[in-house]
Amino acid sequence: MTQRATLAGAFDELADSYDHGHHEEIARVLIAWVDPAAGDVVADVACGAGAVARQLAERRPDTARPVLAVDVSPGMVAVGRARAAGLEREAAIDWRVADAVPLPVADRSLDVVLCASSLHFLGRRALADWRRALRPGGRVGFTLPLATHFRPSERFSGLLARDVPLPHTAQEASRWATACGFTEADSRVHVLGTRRVVVTSATSPDGR
Repeated sequence: MTQRATLAGAFDELADSYDHGHHEEIARVLIAWVDPAAGDVVADVACGAGAVARQLAERRPDTARPVLAVDVSPGMVAVGRARAAGLEREAAIDWRVADAVPLPVADRSLDVVLCASSLHFLGRRALADWRRALRPGGRVGFTLPLATHFRPSERFSGLLARDVPLPHTAQEASRWATACGFTEADSRVHVLGTRRVVVTSATSPDGR
């Protein structure tokens, strides 16, 4: 079985029991940290049940471009669609069942890339693809679990990308974003009960 199929299957099985409250809070913190403008073209990468996409869609004007929500798991996308059914504007989110890397977008077509709770499954190649997809000066925001508070199950531990170092501090996350070609990296640790999440924003210098 391919890594893509394994990831999709694992998250399909999780879709009906997903911890929505936890991920809604992470989405809220990430959006506030990056603060996309109303007119920005935004992608929610490896969106899961679409907490980021839905929260963004709720606050954007009717004239805004749809938020692109991409995930490899059909089950997660189905749950996301159902949870977003109450939005006033149905077309506010463009749902896609697709690989998150590469994103199904043209080069330099996005203003903002957001990735909540998923980068440690995607791998470092995701950041290279985000630079491709972002316009010059475009912004990225992602979260990673703090290394000292991360306790994945045996199944999910085997799905982790080995080239994404889980940070022990906010400064480590910022240094890693800079090493991956981004500038103006800024991170902080957010406390969610017994969990700790590092929230990072950064800028793409040239969009590639």
